[in-house]
Amino acid sequence: MCHHENVPFYVPQCTFTHKAGGRYNDSNNQVFEKGSGIIMNAKKYLQNLRKLDIVIDQKIKELDGLKAMTACIGSFDYSRERVITSPSGEAPFEKNVDRIIELEVEIRDEIDKFVDEKHKIINQIQSLRDADEIKVLYMRYIECQTFEKIAVDMDYTIRNIYFIHGRALQNFEKI
Repeated sequence: MCHHENVPFYVPQCTFTHKAGGRYNDSNNQVFEKGSGIIMNAKKYLQNLRKLDIVIDQKIKELDGLKAMTACIGSFDYSRERVITSPSGEAPFEKNVDRIIELEVEIRDEIDKFVDEKHKIINQIQSLRDADEIKVLYMRYIECQTFEKIAVDMDYTIRNIYFIHGRALQNFEKI
């Protein structure tokens, strides 16, 4: 059970009361599930930028690992009997080199996509009318800052930042 149950909070033009299980009742007695509706659509859209960044980071780590494996020269164990096999026609590191080339192209494409998406989202955020809303969304989704850090930087309470963030997401959805 949430310790904030039945505590009213204000969102422009509606007063919401928090209910157990992440549900909210507005002043018109409509029920909204946490994680649904307009606010979550805008939030998920903005969070896609962070997802793209994570994908790029993971591919770069994979690339670094492949490069390290390719740079290592294998050793030969002279203590064992030598077995003669027919050569396969390709060096053992050849597959890794091909994968490195493919991965570098993928990373370049992902970075281009990330830069384009980031530019688009920044322009959308900056089209909001309220300066505080712009600043909160920019700091949260472009700079990936925590709500606590945003509150400190803007000299607001965390509760005010949550309120501004919620209002900003609603206004962002209207763009």
